[in-house]
Amino acid sequence: MAKKRNYRREYDNYHSSEKQKKRRAKRNTARRRMEKAGRVSKGDGKDVDHKDGNPKNNSKSNLRVKSKSSNRSFKRTKKAKKARSYNEGGKVTI
Repeated sequence: MAKKRNYRREYDNYHSSEKQKKRRAKRNTARRRMEKAGRVSKGDGKDVDHKDGNPKNNSKSNLRVKSKSSNRSFKRTKKAKKARSYNEGGKVTI
């Protein structure tokens, strides 16, 4: 049986830091910009991806729309990098 996540502790230790609040605000800004441009809509199951992995870089050339499954398919660890990205056709580009 898997351990239950302690969301309260997770928020207190990570999500409540000023650095994470600013990063989350920038990700939300990117989503709103793409909604205004008509590229995504609420409830469409898509994510707004930052090509360079930096949520503070919200330039138009750095943002793209991806499915949730392809955008969330790599591990979020300190050692993990976005080594591969997938284009619209599903081909791997390095």
